[in-house]
Amino acid sequence: MLQQPARACGIDFGTSNSTVGWLRPGAPALLSLEDGKPTLPSAVFFNADEDSVCFGRAALAEYLDGYEGRLMRALKSLLGSKLMDSHTEVLGKLLPFRDLLRQFIAELKRRGELAAGRSFDHAVFGRPVHFVDDDPVADKQAEDTLAQIAKAVGFREVSFQFEPIAAAFHYEQSLTSEELVLIADIGGGTSDFSLVRLSPQRALLSDRREDLLANAGVHIGGTDLDRAFSLAEVMPLLGFRSKKKNGTELPATPFFNLATWHTINFCYTRTAWSEFQDMYRDGAEREKLELLLNLIGERAGHWLALQVEEAKIALSDAAEVTLDLARLHRKGGDPVHPSITRTALDTAIAPLVDRVGETVEAILDSAGIRRDQIDTVFFTGGSSGVPSLRQRIAAALPAAKAVEGDLFGSIGAGLAVDAARRYG
Repeated sequence: MLQQPARACGIDFGTSNSTVGWLRPGAPALLSLEDGKPTLPSAVFFNADEDSVCFGRAALAEYLDGYEGRLMRALKSLLGSKLMDSHTEVLGKLLPFRDLLRQFIAELKRRGELAAGRSFDHAVFGRPVHFVDDDPVADKQAEDTLAQIAKAVGFREVSFQFEPIAAAFHYEQSLTSEELVLIADIGGGTSDFSLVRLSPQRALLSDRREDLLANAGVHIGGTDLDRAFSLAEVMPLLGFRSKKKNGTELPATPFFNLATWHTINFCYTRTAWSEFQDMYRDGAEREKLELLLNLIGERAGHWLALQVEEAKIALSDAAEVTLDLARLHRKGGDPVHPSITRTALDTAIAPLVDRVGETVEAILDSAGIRRDQIDTVFFTGGSSGVPSLRQRIAAALPAAKAVEGDLFGSIGAGLAVDAARRYG
């Protein structure tokens, strides 16, 4: 039992949401970061009208309120990508992507310290099992980059823990007997799995290497599901896969950029605008391409991505949703309010779901564990609520009970536990 506040904090820098955890007696593990909530959406908005920068929900609100500026989201996706050492234009100036991440991590540290009423010099950061699939050098470089950024914002000592292992530590605190558990952490950018032996007695051990039977991960998460969903059901409304007047297909790259959070801003350059106008001139279905031009003209790509994400979330509970694209209508034009079914979502994301399911089966095979030996599947991560994903994992482990953790907080809470163990 913890007798005094821990020296260090745990930081879950997530693709969609981030948290800061800190263990102290008689208090929740997660610190309040925005509006009394423990989550801070991983978003930054550079407001051109007011020459200001804001983060989290405030960033999304200012963007949706129509302020001129630049919204950046899914920041974690930059780690391990070729963009990490590049830059982007923000408010007329070149901003290195490394500096963008530094600004957000600094804000995360500042808010955590403000909520805790103290500074933090030591931290355990969560990391996916693979920042980059099948490339150990790039994966190590991604972790090193995050460590460098963390130290640049004031952390003297930084260590890392796999995110599903952190979730396991959080779940373990609720156990009364031993369990063999598959931790399924399906977040915004990755799907990570750990096979762990947990118990109240094992929780007292400082060295847990023997309890970790296997790790596996694949670079598929909520943003990938959103992209597949958008390309299948929304981008065709704007002209994706439609033809030119000469019968050939329009270029696909602009639509892929619009469907991917961290490349949406590529569609707002002068060169891109010229390409969109060429597409409109050459296209056979101008009514669709007019919606596309309206979208680009209003710089509403992130708005559309939010509509797609919200529709995906709503389809976890509903069989059908209506997407409101009224913002893109031309005056006098027919309204575009497409109805999208859960079946359509399932079809769009099926290849990705299968890859996640194959990763689960591979981790069991690598550990030499029979399917009927798994006691529990512990779900965490915001995208673990997608029904077809859960059904795919349940099909691989029919005898295991399903337990849902705090979808957005289990990792941060578990990192706080690990931070207290490592640093006291």
